[in-house]
Amino acid sequence: MRLLITGGAGFIGSHIADEALARDWEVAIIDNLSTGRRANIPTGVILFELDIRNRESVQQAFRDFQPQVVSHQAAQASVAISVKQPVLDAEINVIGSLNLLDAAVEQKVERFVFASTGGAIYGEVPEGTAASETTPPHPLSPYAASKYAVENYLRCYEREHGLQTTVLRYANVYGPRQDPHGEAGVVAIFLNRLIAGEPLRINARVTAGDDGCIRDYVHVRNCAQANIAATAGELPVRLMNVGTGQGISTRMLADTLQSLAGTNSQLEFGPLRAGDTERSVLSPALFQQHIGTPVSLEQGLQDTVDWFRASKR
Repeated sequence: MRLLITGGAGFIGSHIADEALARDWEVAIIDNLSTGRRANIPTGVILFELDIRNRESVQQAFRDFQPQVVSHQAAQASVAISVKQPVLDAEINVIGSLNLLDAAVEQKVERFVFASTGGAIYGEVPEGTAASETTPPHPLSPYAASKYAVENYLRCYEREHGLQTTVLRYANVYGPRQDPHGEAGVVAIFLNRLIAGEPLRINARVTAGDDGCIRDYVHVRNCAQANIAATAGELPVRLMNVGTGQGISTRMLADTLQSLAGTNSQLEFGPLRAGDTERSVLSPALFQQHIGTPVSLEQGLQDTVDWFRASKR
């Protein structure tokens, strides 16, 4: 199998590359290294250092590598940035994706797997429920809107060009290699600050001082498993959540990480962030049926704490 991973030098993409190499697949990566790192790229993997907004460069990379399947992870992934710069968000997430889809059609790619957002696309998920794949999308941020737009473009490319597509809607992903220097990964941000002895900031769910938003945190290993199953043609559904069904507040997450890391940092409380939803929890039923049991939060957080400690030595 010849797999091309966009954003493959990043957090999730590099784990997908590892899983693909374990199957003896040939792997290439498209990444502009704006957030990805060369150190994340496994030995023997081809890197096309380019921006997916550059249509000609994308087309040339596809011609050079001639992939059979594509796993599209590259994205503008910050809700806050999408609110401040919606045009930038659309240029990367929509136009960049269309450049990839057109190149995939030109090179007769068999399957195209798209990393969407379950954490943002469903909007507010009521208490006591978990959003399933049949829950109607209700984007409340430009980021969620751009991801949902690409999901709909995928249906068009399926119909018009016969391109097989799979959409994976991620919950809030965490795990080893996550970059703490950004807004998308609160687990990484908290661990980086815990190790440095710095305070943790709890952004409000409604008003400053509350326990913060409720989120479903899923380990990066589960995202990699889902992508490999989809690109290998082993996933019999074209849309699947990748989550755990377990919701946890930001305050509870902070307390859990402090306990696992054996630290005691000061907590600070901030206002609601623009674009944030109060509660997002995904049903893991399809994932459990086709992939297996998601990594438990306690096990996954301990794994992540261990990696962050080792990386700081």
